[in-house]
Amino acid sequence: MMFKSLCHHDRLPYLQAVVSWFVLLSLAACKLPNEPSPERDAPLFLSLPPGFPAPPIPTSNPLSVKKVELGRRLFFEGRLSSNGQISCSSCHLPERAFSDTLQTSVGVSGAAGLRNAPSLTNVAYNGLYFWSGGAQTLEAQAISAIENEDEMNGHIAEIIAWLNADESYRRLFYDAFQSPPTLLHILDAIASFERTLISGDSRYDRFQRGAATLNDSEQRGMRLFFSERTNCSQCHGGFNFTTNAFHDNGSQRTYLDLGRYSMTFLDSDKGKFKTPTLRNVGLTAPYFHDGSLPTLHDVIDHYNRGGLKSPNQHPLIKPLGLTEQEKQDLVNFLNSLTDESFLQTHRRR
Repeated sequence: MMFKSLCHHDRLPYLQAVVSWFVLLSLAACKLPNEPSPERDAPLFLSLPPGFPAPPIPTSNPLSVKKVELGRRLFFEGRLSSNGQISCSSCHLPERAFSDTLQTSVGVSGAAGLRNAPSLTNVAYNGLYFWSGGAQTLEAQAISAIENEDEMNGHIAEIIAWLNADESYRRLFYDAFQSPPTLLHILDAIASFERTLISGDSRYDRFQRGAATLNDSEQRGMRLFFSERTNCSQCHGGFNFTTNAFHDNGSQRTYLDLGRYSMTFLDSDKGKFKTPTLRNVGLTAPYFHDGSLPTLHDVIDHYNRGGLKSPNQHPLIKPLGLTEQEKQDLVNFLNSLTDESFLQTHRRR
């Protein structure tokens, strides 16, 4: 979930979270009268596209049907924010492959954040979260988004209180966790739902299986994408069109945003950001960590020019000499990575 937090920043309120957890776990231990009897939950097994490995699922938070159902509802729940208006889905729109339409997303204060909200497509495979890799799990990422004052600014004690007062939510928590609502269970449920956001049935995928066609332009773009001439697939390779590595893609002449450096304090990491998946990329504009490029044509032009020559720019980013037709071919190929069935499965209910 990058609700803005996967995007805006890398400040994880660890101490605050730890304090909140101890307080709320203590509260949860006090059983309320007339608690609902939990229904029997069942494990949830992901249906994976051909060629996709099983994503890493924490043993401490296995997928289950009721847990994912609860997580889906919480993902769209505005009452997790201090103004009751901002939910995870405010910055991760299902119809935009769980990305935002804004250059940088807006939190409860109405002010724009620092970074763009990227897609949650196949987020279970990310390994590290935020543009600078500041969270190691989806659960850790979720608490940052909820509590960060520039994003949802949620007040955990108040959230737990209204969840306990809401009969339908209490039922869902008992069904999923056999306990009343706690902070840890909120995070586990949201993360579980996000791990089900698996996309791998684009027209390109069906073409690879011999079940669909790509037109001449799209096929030319595909060959360019995987060629040594462009080296696109060196960073956007594999089944998920990303290596999950951190790179300086030449998007800043001077480092207004230090990127990965904010986590490692290594000079060699200045200006490096996590390489996003290109799956559903035709729906996830604007692009780059700061949302500075409005269209895929702008992105191709950026790489065709060889970037902005930043100090740590990746050596493979250099002028490409693409013609206008070749640039269009690349854009057309990238648009073939849109997975319509994914959008239909996760449309708003």
